[in-house]
Amino acid sequence: MIDLLERRLLFITGKGGVGKTSVAAALGMLAAQQGKRTLVAEVDAKGNLADFYETGRLAFAAREVAPRLWAMAMNTEESLKEYLSLQLKVPLLARIGPLAHSLDFVANAAPGVKEILTVGKFTWEVRERHYDLVIVDAPATGHVVGQLASPTAINELVQVGLIRDQTRWMMDLLSDPTTTGTVIVAAPEEMPVTETIELAARIRGETTVDLAAVVVNKVLPELFGRGEEEIFERLREPAATAALSAATGGPADAVLEAARLAVTLRRTRAGHLARLRDQLPTDVPLLYVPFLFTRTHGLRATTNVAEALGAELGY
Repeated sequence: MIDLLERRLLFITGKGGVGKTSVAAALGMLAAQQGKRTLVAEVDAKGNLADFYETGRLAFAAREVAPRLWAMAMNTEESLKEYLSLQLKVPLLARIGPLAHSLDFVANAAPGVKEILTVGKFTWEVRERHYDLVIVDAPATGHVVGQLASPTAINELVQVGLIRDQTRWMMDLLSDPTTTGTVIVAAPEEMPVTETIELAARIRGETTVDLAAVVVNKVLPELFGRGEEEIFERLREPAATAALSAATGGPADAVLEAARLAVTLRRTRAGHLARLRDQLPTDVPLLYVPFLFTRTHGLRATTNVAEALGAELGY
């Protein structure tokens, strides 16, 4: 298995609400702690990556938010301006103006244009070796396949010229498993597990990008063993509950019900995890992040997730 952080470009995706941005931010923090110059980039214009580092609003220009850790927000118009300046030697303009409207027209007529401006930005950063690792907080499950496949789509559409030459090196970087990988973030629940299984098949069937790992977030710990469950069941008998309430001066039945709920949730989620393991390709590693019984945003939460991922990766 190729070490996850030994790659140079990672796309992090997953169903909305499973903690995709949390994992992307934590992987960036972990990589920086391992001495890698790391860029973490959000693609969604409504993203909240900045919250996980407790920093100001992010822009297209990357900003160092911690030692060896940079963060940015993707902007397709800024990416186009950068491309025109670097590749076509067109002077930078304050705004693209009419060219931006032309881009919208072309993008609607030829799907993949806006996507390739996004993918092209990150693959260019990798090719130019500005960072040791680029981590992309990519679109959710419904859109990421089109983004990853965009260089191939454009390559097939444009037969000659500079654009085709550009897509070739992008395709080479994306299809090299030692360089690029996709990480799917899931949760131990029915719908996220189902979408993860389906997305894993689509990534392998419709793109050339390697499926590097699946991170299962919000995994509940095993709080009670079988023997403890038997004790709880005996305590739930009316006489025992009444005696326990009298001894503690509180509603013991509520505490016992909470314990039963914790066991039920853990067992139910364990079943979803088993299905995920059974239906994923055997060569795809599963990494587990425990459920954080704290706020999910902020530097402290990001640090906790980074520590959990570090333990899973053997750091």
